[in-house]
Amino acid sequence: MKICIFTNHFYPEDFKVNDIAFELAKLGYDVTVLTAIPDYPKGKFYDGYSLFKRRREIVNGVNVIRLPIMPRGKGGAIRLVLNYLSYYFCLSIFTFFHSFKYKYDRVFVHLTSPFFVGVCARKLAKRQQIPLLFWVLDLWPESLISAGGISNPLIIKPQIKMVQKVYNQCTKILISSKGFEKSICEKGNYKDKLVYFPNWAEDVKGECPNDFDINTIGPFASRCKDDFVLLFAGNIGEAQNLDAVLEACKLLKDKTNIKFVFVGDGRRKESLELFVKDNELQKTVFFIGRYPIQTMPVFMNAADVLMFALKDELCFNLTVPAKVQFYMSQGKPILAMINGDGAELVKEANCGLSVNAGDAEAFAKAVEKMSAMQKSGLQTLGENGKKYYQNNFTKEKRISQLNELINGTN
Repeated sequence: MKICIFTNHFYPEDFKVNDIAFELAKLGYDVTVLTAIPDYPKGKFYDGYSLFKRRREIVNGVNVIRLPIMPRGKGGAIRLVLNYLSYYFCLSIFTFFHSFKYKYDRVFVHLTSPFFVGVCARKLAKRQQIPLLFWVLDLWPESLISAGGISNPLIIKPQIKMVQKVYNQCTKILISSKGFEKSICEKGNYKDKLVYFPNWAEDVKGECPNDFDINTIGPFASRCKDDFVLLFAGNIGEAQNLDAVLEACKLLKDKTNIKFVFVGDGRRKESLELFVKDNELQKTVFFIGRYPIQTMPVFMNAADVLMFALKDELCFNLTVPAKVQFYMSQGKPILAMINGDGAELVKEANCGLSVNAGDAEAFAKAVEKMSAMQKSGLQTLGENGKKYYQNNFTKEKRISQLNELINGTN
């Protein structure tokens, strides 16, 4: 069976669609991925990729076709819009001609913002009269309103109509969070199409690089017995609301045994590092950069608590970030600054503490509370999260579910 996957991002970028494509190929499917030249999250093309290099390649048995884009750069709304539109323009033209030359049996969409990739996938599915499976990880236009600050009805109403047109064509709409159901059903009668399809943890079975030694990095290099380490790992962008986390760090500035470690990169990293410098937080806050995914279990095992945050926006309140499942899989307690479904999950799994999004004072108090807990109490929270993950969120469960959906749609 031939499957065409549409996605804004693909390997070597770190997204769950990588697992889907590679695992489907292992199951014997003939998988083609239509995507962009990789540039996320740094905003520039990855080494070895360009407008003229590696535009087509086979990765782990998957045929990957990469279309031209304007790199998003380090920030700025205009550059980001040009990045989105350049991909939509190229994908639209390519899909039109591609649909006449190559025949598929199924279309699968991995939807992160913006929504335009879904428009192209719909056209291919309609032209070839084949099932369309649509995995929603970002709500649109809600994320445009929240993250982009755009609320003009002249812009939003056409976006809603575009979304409705795509949803009407979908055979199944997979949702990564149960909170998405209400928003999607407000746009039309789609309840019978909805399937709960949550995230899972990243595959980190590979070995760490030979030259990796955590004892030479940041606070781990000079860690004292009484140090209490909280670790964040992932994209450092606007949505993550790490400004509020740093405000909490500022409140705890005098408690030098409490260390905050940020692993990753993104558009906000430089400005947050400047905040650390301006507020003289260098003794307790450490931005240590990006490391291979295979090193994450080592970092997380060395931490006492894993932390994350999101802005107080509707689209984020309805989201359970993939980070939560990854954290849970590592068997460590979680401290979250988030509203909605993510907070409910932490509470339901009894795997840590959660405070309201943006509440730096409450976050600081929660840090103090967890730092005062017995190690056995922290260990119990971590074990609760891992058990919940194994019962609900493993990759094997999701791939099996997707395989059934693919074969059950006509």
